[in-house]
Amino acid sequence: MEKRWAIKEKGDQSTVDLLQKELGVDSILANLLIQRGVDTFEKAKEFFRPSLSSLHDPFLMQDMDLAVERLELAINSDERILVFGDYDVDGTTAVSMMYSFIRSVYSDDLAYLNYYIPDRYKEGYGISKIGIDYAKENDYTLIVCLDCGIKSVELIAYAKEIGVEFIICDHHLAGDTLPDAVAILDPKRPQCNYPFDELCGAGVGFKLIQAYAIRNNIPFEELHQYLDLVAIAIAADIVPIVDENRALCFHGLAEINANTRIGIKAILNTNNVRRPINVGNVVFVIAPRINAAGRITSGRLAVQLMTSETMEDAEGYCAQINTNNTDRRELDKSITEEALKMVADEGLVDNRSTVLCKEDWHKGVVGIVASRVIEKHYKPTIILTESNGMYVGSARSVKGFDVHEAISACSELLEQYGGHKYAAGLSMKPENFKAFKEKFEKEVAGKIEEHMLTEEVVIDSEIEMHEITDKFFRILKQFAPFGPGNPSPVFKTAGLRDKGSAKKVGETHLKMDLCYPENMKVGMGAIAFNQGLHLAKVNSQKPFDVCYSIEENEWLGKVTLQMNVKDMKF
Repeated sequence: MEKRWAIKEKGDQSTVDLLQKELGVDSILANLLIQRGVDTFEKAKEFFRPSLSSLHDPFLMQDMDLAVERLELAINSDERILVFGDYDVDGTTAVSMMYSFIRSVYSDDLAYLNYYIPDRYKEGYGISKIGIDYAKENDYTLIVCLDCGIKSVELIAYAKEIGVEFIICDHHLAGDTLPDAVAILDPKRPQCNYPFDELCGAGVGFKLIQAYAIRNNIPFEELHQYLDLVAIAIAADIVPIVDENRALCFHGLAEINANTRIGIKAILNTNNVRRPINVGNVVFVIAPRINAAGRITSGRLAVQLMTSETMEDAEGYCAQINTNNTDRRELDKSITEEALKMVADEGLVDNRSTVLCKEDWHKGVVGIVASRVIEKHYKPTIILTESNGMYVGSARSVKGFDVHEAISACSELLEQYGGHKYAAGLSMKPENFKAFKEKFEKEVAGKIEEHMLTEEVVIDSEIEMHEITDKFFRILKQFAPFGPGNPSPVFKTAGLRDKGSAKKVGETHLKMDLCYPENMKVGMGAIAFNQGLHLAKVNSQKPFDVCYSIEENEWLGKVTLQMNVKDMKF
């Protein structure tokens, strides 16, 4: 699929020159910083060394006083507390964190505390009547709810009627009416003036823990042990790694590397992950396995892993989760193949959206399949399956297009929906599917701009290969943690060719050794994932342009720099 290359504008030259001089870096690195809003020495100091002292006062979040007071009352009066969260990575890490923290401050028997993860297949996303009834039947009078709840107006009203109260810690967009909970912590809720509204669910939960600690004179250092879980949630939930999220993620990764909790250590050991751990390891190794538990069996298994106290227990849970992940990958591959065939068979290639449904598709992987379909057909995509008599599924979007807004415009045809600009969940009656598919296509076609239908590669800077020195990369590494809002820098180098060793690796990847035609001594190894189809053009020895990020590659104990190629133009 053809991609657009967009090169960022350079920063003001006088600002670049001043920052270059103050920091002692080259002009390319100074320009990269300015593109990220880091244009002074003080901002650079905070960027390279994010401080936990920069975290915002948790009591700036609306209802925080109420939440802390209610939690204190429950703990001090030996109330039974149920920690409730979604079955994805954000939800299960948040539950693991909150459960562990309350357990550490609860003075009485642990019979007073438990956690609950809804069953993806029986209960669906978010708060469920089954979960509320479980709380009532087991005398839990307070539910601390994480990563969901902001739209559960009727269910929380039902809970209140039967004597079960809620503290909500959510980060999703609110509906027209807020639930009648004791406290609603959500930086995106109307009238909440918290300075940063891009926290994930675990991040909001951490702010409640931070506030409780302040009120009860618990040293902040005692909360460092939970930052690893917050960092995993930030990386997996694809929230911007800026402001508070950057500090939380930076120190959370440090916690993973210095004081790896037993459950995470089991994942890393089982999958032979090389230290130090970075965001990439979280996104591609840790998060998929945590997610696989809720997708294939039960998210409760993920919480059991992350709260394990012995390596024997952790390894047992990890073995089950690895099996779940293998099953997930097989389902992902087979359903994606079916979905792509349906796009062709149903003549949807020229549509502005892709909406597919097959009743026997596995509910746990429809979101992943939506993302895979976008890799082939770059347009807003919804994948649905049947569950409990309803069509349920996930939506994913393309850069610049608000899929949640488009779904909202079709709300009269839906039973439930919710999510973000780029990812959402929804359910509908089967008889509404055809009408929804037509209306959603109309909504997308009316609002999406033509350029949004071609994937864009944003290039930070053009660079010559001799400029990539060890010092350059050593400083570049300190731009991490990378993610939305602070992506790994992408460079363009023109007029390269392969030295003659290009080959396919795996089924679809391309391994190269790139250099200038006139100077084979200045070169670098390169890996181009899913670009094996370019092998013949590369082997033609004609020069081509490359855009790429720079990474370290370890082979047989030797570490070298290599290009991670995003795209090539011949």
